[in-house]
Amino acid sequence: MGKIFREYSKPNNASSSSTSESSTTSTSITETVNGSHQFKITGYSLSKGLGIGKYIASDTFMVGGYAWAIYFYPDGKSVEDNAAYVSLFIALASEGTDVRALFELTLLDQSGKERHKVHSHFGRTLESGPYTLKYRGSMWGYKRFFKRTLLEQSDYLKGDCLSVHCSVGVVKSHTEGPKIYSIAIPPSNIGQHFGQLLESGKRTDVNFEVNGETFAAHKLVLAARSPVFRAQLYGPMKDQNTQCIKVEDMEAPVFKVPYIFYLFLVLQS
Repeated sequence: MGKIFREYSKPNNASSSSTSESSTTSTSITETVNGSHQFKITGYSLSKGLGIGKYIASDTFMVGGYAWAIYFYPDGKSVEDNAAYVSLFIALASEGTDVRALFELTLLDQSGKERHKVHSHFGRTLESGPYTLKYRGSMWGYKRFFKRTLLEQSDYLKGDCLSVHCSVGVVKSHTEGPKIYSIAIPPSNIGQHFGQLLESGKRTDVNFEVNGETFAAHKLVLAARSPVFRAQLYGPMKDQNTQCIKVEDMEAPVFKVPYIFYLFLVLQS
């Protein structure tokens, strides 16, 4: 019969130090948050004579967390032009500082020929980058957007109505680091499963004999949890008789408690 051995561990005084390098990455992403608004101006002829520097405003609309509005000046924005041109601008209508954005102002051709008058930042290289609006009320657009006499003879004016389409792309930047995914790990129930396996008595392949009483167990479970059992049951110097291991100098009732705790509780680690 095989015999059980006691295992002792010796303190390891040897210490080794190793250095490892950690490498991390991050990415700066700059992109635009885009939105648009269509502004219909009816009764154009009645707006003439409003006065130079006075405008008709669209309703405000939100793009990129900021409010915007389209300003149409039927008599122009500049006194020096003497009302010869209409002016068209897009304005920052909410609080903001150094808001960078791309703009597009389009006067729509209402003849169906789609010969729209377009002024755009989109789809082309900007030498100085996006336009920066410094504060609320800052504007981008054209004082001389269209000569008024030509506008009134064009297909852009139909039924005394003009239609303006405005696109805004607010520049946003942020930095992304490595994505961290968290997976919830359920509590281990392996101890319960091994306990059920032990209670069932199925596939047991080793017995402990203690003072005439026999306790059945599984070799693989014992070997997985103890290097002593691993060597005794599967090692090159394994005992000849591994079907029954005799435990000496111990009474069966004494052995039974640690035996159960070993297989039921320790396995939960």
